[in-house]
Amino acid sequence: LPAVAWESGKPLSIEDVEVAPPKVHEVRIKVVAAGVCHTDWEYLYEAEKGMKFRPFPLVLGHEGAGIVESVGPEVTTFSPGDKVIPLFLPQCGECERCESAKTNHCRKNWANTQVGVLADGTSRISYQGQQVYQFLGVSAFSQYTVVPHTSLAKIRSDAPLDKVFLLGCGVSTGYGAAVNTAKVEKNSTCAVFGLGAVGLAAVMGCQVAGAKRIIGVDINPDKFAKAAVFGATECVNPKDHTMPIQEVLVKMTDGGVDYAVECVGSPSIMTAAFESTKDSCGSCVIAGWTETGVMNVKVEKILMGRTLRGTYFGGWKSVEDVPKLVNDYMKQKLKLDEFITHSLPLDQINVAFDLLRTGKSIRTVISL
Repeated sequence: LPAVAWESGKPLSIEDVEVAPPKVHEVRIKVVAAGVCHTDWEYLYEAEKGMKFRPFPLVLGHEGAGIVESVGPEVTTFSPGDKVIPLFLPQCGECERCESAKTNHCRKNWANTQVGVLADGTSRISYQGQQVYQFLGVSAFSQYTVVPHTSLAKIRSDAPLDKVFLLGCGVSTGYGAAVNTAKVEKNSTCAVFGLGAVGLAAVMGCQVAGAKRIIGVDINPDKFAKAAVFGATECVNPKDHTMPIQEVLVKMTDGGVDYAVECVGSPSIMTAAFESTKDSCGSCVIAGWTETGVMNVKVEKILMGRTLRGTYFGGWKSVEDVPKLVNDYMKQKLKLDEFITHSLPLDQINVAFDLLRTGKSIRTVISL
């Protein structure tokens, strides 16, 4: 009984669908917990604005955790009963990109999963004979889903699925943006723009890296107390200032921050984040998601020595690194529980979207 998105701008509805058995190199999983990520909301309600079109009907959800129910032919690395996290970013382990230490952008089945189908060009989910597409090839808002075996991380059997599902998207993205992509250094000064799940994870990454000053930036002051829990040393609300936020930060830090991480997905905020860094050697990482926006960069601002970088899934090699992040959580090196502000059953998924839209939640765990 997944939550199906029939068309853009309409709430999800719970439907009785069929989830076909896995085909060659595929795994069917029973989803136990899923997270409501801003990208799911954005695709449903702002599909044509910030994202490329993907066909409807579809089952959203790309951040989840579950248990292997069955495996298709030629799958040797998974068995029924394994605890797993499905991945929108694959890792085949064989391509040029997987063999490179410079990138995590494996493109196995990429063109297909981006438009909601698996390797053979079809989805495994159907409603009364009609194909229902799988968002980013995952569809976590369903009690069962089928994913390619290269888009699945096997995790330790004692991991709590209702916590580690966060590593399927938001926390991995923000944390990795700071530690892998920005490579935040000890005693540095950092600014994180946007204090949702991705931003708070970036704050946590800055703290783990040993930054001495971590400035959280958000127009919702209700997020500030939570940011402090993750390591923010101070927070700034752009609405409290008449001058642009980048000028506020440059003034506060006597010349700009060493590292800025943008976690909103807004081109204007990306420009502000970039311009808040030190002119000679500042570094800005874009973690916020938009597919269609255009960012404005003044040539002089980059010419003087700033660096501008993007990150996808925090730079982690998905299949091999997600289990390590789960281990870090189990060893209490990584916070996860603190991100979860609400818990709701699948039939309350539209309530979870409202909590996200109104800024009342960081992460709602959907129990399936």
